[in-house]
Amino acid sequence: MRTRRLRRTRRRRLVTSSLAGLTAAVCIGVVGVDRSQATPDPSDVAPVVAADPVAAADPVGPPQDDFPSALAYSLAHPTAVPTGANDFACRPGPARPRPVVLVHGTMENRYDNWAALSPQLKEAGYCVFALNYGGGSGALQATGDMRDSARQLADFVGRVRAATGVAKVDLVGHSQGGVVSRYYVKRFGGAAEVDKLVALSPANHGTTFSGLGLLAAAIPGGTTLLGAGCEACSQQLVGSDFLEELNAGGETDPDLTYTVIATRYDEVVTPYTSAYLDAAPNVTNVKLQDLCPADLSEHAGISYDDVATRLVFNALDPAHAQRPTC
Repeated sequence: MRTRRLRRTRRRRLVTSSLAGLTAAVCIGVVGVDRSQATPDPSDVAPVVAADPVAAADPVGPPQDDFPSALAYSLAHPTAVPTGANDFACRPGPARPRPVVLVHGTMENRYDNWAALSPQLKEAGYCVFALNYGGGSGALQATGDMRDSARQLADFVGRVRAATGVAKVDLVGHSQGGVVSRYYVKRFGGAAEVDKLVALSPANHGTTFSGLGLLAAAIPGGTTLLGAGCEACSQQLVGSDFLEELNAGGETDPDLTYTVIATRYDEVVTPYTSAYLDAAPNVTNVKLQDLCPADLSEHAGISYDDVATRLVFNALDPAHAQRPTC
């Protein structure tokens, strides 16, 4: 097992670091202007009309060990569902009383983000659900206005709750998925519908995209020149109107439990400490390298990291938490 983990870690470091650099370059090429000027009333936000995120014809993709393999599959099957997800006949039992809803990141999708975690959660007895959201093209989802994405998430959670008969769900989000989840909690009723929110490398306080975002902001017209194809990208830059709105008046809800899992090798959410939420009794911020100093996982690979996966399970079921094996 240890040999397999080391082999996967080396492969992640070589391949996903190049992939993450490419993703950052894509973001730089399509970042749009944050056009929000004032805090909107949720009732003024028009419902988002999107394709059915759980269409019967969507293929179920195989489990994957790493992000590059999952991404390659999703490019050929952009509507794929990860193994174990979206069984609307699933009924939570006493040991796993709440469904887990997986929320992918920017320019990712429900399959390439969760092709490893979804089947593991299912095997552990959870009812698992995952959506594509935020528009985009093909496999590159979650590029639109994050307010609209949060409403899509709210609608999806409503479907999950209605189908399973539960009052609350748990959310696991990667990158933008963690931030969109917080907006849903704060603005669209999620505070009464969510028990736990677990976020992997979220841009809770924004990102400099390794300094390039700040450089563009310092040049008159620089942000505009970055393009208008990914509003969600600009909304995650340090100092954006969206993040100022989200974080104003307190970052967390006292009725939820929050867990943030970060990695010091994050090259997309920079600095990596931007992921952390303000200290509170219901907030746990953890860095992978504090537990396993040799862990090399970066932004794209964290949802395939064995240590991060163990921490997700611990956050969802703290009564049976186990120390990760490095």
